[in-house]
Amino acid sequence: MLVETKAKVGVFSIALGAYLPQFPSLVPEFEKQYEDFKNSIPDSVEIIDGGVVTTKELSQAAGDKFRAADVDLVFMQLLTYATSYNMLPAVKDLDVPVVLVNIQKLKALDYDTAGTAEWLGEAYACGAVGEMVADLNRYGKRSAVITGVVEGGDAAVEKEIDQWCRAAQCRRRFRETNIAQIGRPYPGMMDLYIDESNLYRRMGLYTKQFDWEKIWAIADDVSDEAVIRAKAEDILDTFEIVGGGTVEDVWEMARYVVAFEQWVKDEQLGLVASHYDGYAKGQAGVVDSLLIPAFSMLIKQGTACAVEGDMKVAMAMSILKTISGTGQLAEMYTIDFNDDVTLIGHSGSGDYDISQAKKPTMKMMDVFHGKTGGGYLTQFYPPTGEITYLAITQDGDGNFKFICAEGMNEEGKILQNGDTMMRTRFSCSASEFVTRWSETGPTHHFGAAVGHHIDTIKKVAKVFGVPVEVVVQ
Repeated sequence: MLVETKAKVGVFSIALGAYLPQFPSLVPEFEKQYEDFKNSIPDSVEIIDGGVVTTKELSQAAGDKFRAADVDLVFMQLLTYATSYNMLPAVKDLDVPVVLVNIQKLKALDYDTAGTAEWLGEAYACGAVGEMVADLNRYGKRSAVITGVVEGGDAAVEKEIDQWCRAAQCRRRFRETNIAQIGRPYPGMMDLYIDESNLYRRMGLYTKQFDWEKIWAIADDVSDEAVIRAKAEDILDTFEIVGGGTVEDVWEMARYVVAFEQWVKDEQLGLVASHYDGYAKGQAGVVDSLLIPAFSMLIKQGTACAVEGDMKVAMAMSILKTISGTGQLAEMYTIDFNDDVTLIGHSGSGDYDISQAKKPTMKMMDVFHGKTGGGYLTQFYPPTGEITYLAITQDGDGNFKFICAEGMNEEGKILQNGDTMMRTRFSCSASEFVTRWSETGPTHHFGAAVGHHIDTIKKVAKVFGVPVEVVVQ
């Protein structure tokens, strides 16, 4: 990604201090289990180590570490029974989910030989988890439970831990990067309008405002021909240009992509939402004509770029890109009642990584439909198979809500207007899907990702503390 971020995950384990003098063998046993657990966490996140907690004081020390690091998530490993007072001081001042890792070391004890120490040390994780959730609920804390076993491996546990780490990465990305707003939303699309201070308050995402005059001049100082040529070759490797194209044909585009990449790094931009509604003359017309492929090159490198000034869909695209590796702009296009599928897509910038069926294409258009000017239009080709859609909307009080659905993309005809498009079948009829989706109150834009990701999206929603509505899964 152009701007790298790494989630910070607080990790600690708990056990009851009263057991340790009674059964000294538990100390090395618990230390080994804790080290093994930390080693099972993906290296995509930074671990903030709270240690093995057996007293209130140790719990408070762990909490101090977590607060100082501004953790995005907490994993708490239950080694054996422990009172909730061993947990609460570590998490009571945090506004992030606490994931209770209820993983038993052994599949089963040897009932004929196991004593109390073996029971407490290797097969009593389940005894305290209900108590922990009860007290977390009373403290108004978000929580989740993972239950499984270490012996023999547990793929379901590994998947859950990985999904939670991906969800935490979404929060960190929003907190450490900014969203650029260039211009303003498409006039009259009031579902796209947003209060930037509310966005910062509720989602931790800061808005940087840019005027188009600055964007038109952004490449004025880019003159290194070797760098421009390399970027032009990168563009030609990324897109199949309809009618053919050379380095010279995309030279000016490459110059601006180089400038945009530096701009993204300088401003720490993880997201961009833009809309131009001027006269598209002179330098403004030149830049406007190449923005779609230029922003597509940014999306390829992890910076979500949304058209029509839609900041909410930029967030959806960024979340999907973070958790799945793909994040494409989309909206409803038409229902094919003969085949009972919904055609979904969008014009404008797109994600190279979602174009798995075919290399993305780029062609010159005299007119952008519904928008000022003309220029290069890009088209991406998502594969058949599993697809996930995510919308982010708001209610009248400014509270955010996630809306999501899973479906299957199918082979078949699409419109020949040069837009990225998917023929998606859902578990309900196409008409029922459109009705149910629309009744949730989404904006008309949403993000799309290859694969089924609702289980992870639910975790992202819990990390941000927002509700999620599942239309079809």
